[in-house]
Amino acid sequence: MADQELTWSGTLARWDRRLFDAVAQRHWPGADRVLPRLGRAANHGVLWGGAAAAIAVLGSNGARRAAVRGVASLALASATINTVGKWSVRRPRPLLEGVPLSRQLATQPQTTSFPSGHSASAFAFATGVALASPGWGAALAPVAASVAFSRVYTGVHYPSDVLAGASLGVLAGFVVRRLARDAQEARVVPGDERPAAGAPALPDGAGLTVVVNTASGTSSAAGLDAVRSRLPEAEVIECEASELTATLAKAASRAAVLGICGGDGTVNAAAGAALRAGVPLAVFPGGTLNHFAIDLGLAGAAATCEAVAQGQAVRVGVGRFSPGPGGEPGYFLNNFSIGAYPELLGHRLRWAPRIGGGPAALLAAWRVLRAQRPVRLRLAGRPRSVWLLFAGNGTYHGTGPTPRRRDNLGEGLLDLRLVHGGGRPGPRLLAAAFTGPLSRSPVHVATRLRSLRIGDIPAGTPLAYDGEYAEAPPALVLDELPDALTVYRPR
Repeated sequence: MADQELTWSGTLARWDRRLFDAVAQRHWPGADRVLPRLGRAANHGVLWGGAAAAIAVLGSNGARRAAVRGVASLALASATINTVGKWSVRRPRPLLEGVPLSRQLATQPQTTSFPSGHSASAFAFATGVALASPGWGAALAPVAASVAFSRVYTGVHYPSDVLAGASLGVLAGFVVRRLARDAQEARVVPGDERPAAGAPALPDGAGLTVVVNTASGTSSAAGLDAVRSRLPEAEVIECEASELTATLAKAASRAAVLGICGGDGTVNAAAGAALRAGVPLAVFPGGTLNHFAIDLGLAGAAATCEAVAQGQAVRVGVGRFSPGPGGEPGYFLNNFSIGAYPELLGHRLRWAPRIGGGPAALLAAWRVLRAQRPVRLRLAGRPRSVWLLFAGNGTYHGTGPTPRRRDNLGEGLLDLRLVHGGGRPGPRLLAAAFTGPLSRSPVHVATRLRSLRIGDIPAGTPLAYDGEYAEAPPALVLDELPDALTVYRPR
């Protein structure tokens, strides 16, 4: 069997070299001026980031969603290639004998040859776009094929390197489509949270003050229309993000019920105001991401209006970290993290205003995977080195270090996930993604607890909570506040 495998390996290697030499020896009119430049333009995903930006500017809403899918597919393919593929098969680059000097790159790549990262990125982006917008995908297909071919033409890859990279890129596009479809088809199902006694019923909305973050995601105009038509006596206040904290504090001090319209970060700020004022919270989903509302079982603004009118509410737990920003306790309804994700979030927030969200996310992932170092800190009195510390408000279901779905927000437990330091961040995080939700392995630990003391946090270490970003203090305590918040939800 071993001799047979060697025979097949030798045969494939010979065919690979023959095809490589055939490309090198053939004259391709005009290609010497176009293909090397095209390959350079695709370095670090710059070509595809520009294409995504152009689609976002010139295309429809559907085209913009396709561009986001393309960037997400590229990020997945690039992360897989550069953290697993290149380290799994250490194939040397081709010898440049026979490749005309005019085609050769001024600076030769130093990484291993198999598989081709450029080909993976090109086909991942084109596939991700094509699966959401066939028209734009058809326009991108010849460009992706040309980028892939340029890697053989300039002598930096064998044909099989390009074929493997292209195949992985196509697979990444289908994986992202499946994840997006699962997210869209996720059922909004009420969990087992304990009903809240005494939540006031406001049939016409009198006593309800709804604060709207005009900069939050979609800022849900449809949601506000539902509030105004179903709860006509409710007070609606629209404000900028810079005024949100002060506006929420004033609204919570005088309202019987505090309402909030926005995404997860906005809802987080409202939950803090409601907790401090001791009033119930009515959530009208209106952001780009609405994880808390979905996990709670809120199908939309109409469902919240119904619950407020009938006085139907539940008690949910709230995660807390002390001290938080400004020295006061901070709260999280979804999750808290230290390590790779806050670093990625910080880079993305810094670059997005200049280059757009999609390219910023791609560059942030590339920067973190290349330059991130494990965080050394003390957990419950014991020194630890971690790539990622994740704490969920309630148990998340599914695999990985940061899974996405919860069945019960009234559980009263923190879902703690740790990805141990050591090795490289990419392989560690990918390995953790395939381990069970409550498991112990050489790379990933998951458990549930009520509180955790974190100490010796290095200066300048970032933390993230519900999509918000801040600098961590030298030490803090994570704990869960069971049944701390009353939130409206239909039965």
